[in-house]
Amino acid sequence: MGKGDRKTLRGKTYRGSYGNSRAHSAKQAVAGAKPTVTKPAAAKKAAPRKKSA
Repeated sequence: MGKGDRKTLRGKTYRGSYGNSRAHSAKQAVAGAKPTVTKPAAAKKAAPRKKSA
C-alpha cells in the first residue's frame, strides 16, 4: 500500500488519476437543501451630462 498502489488515495495522487478513492467531484448535495440563488448584477447608471455654457 503505497505510491505504486492504484487502489489507494496515495497511489491515485502519485499517478495523477481519479477514481473511487480519489473522486474528482466536489461534495454531494444534501437532499432537500435549498439551491443557492444569485442576484443579478446591478446596472450602472450613466453619469449626468455637463451643461454647456
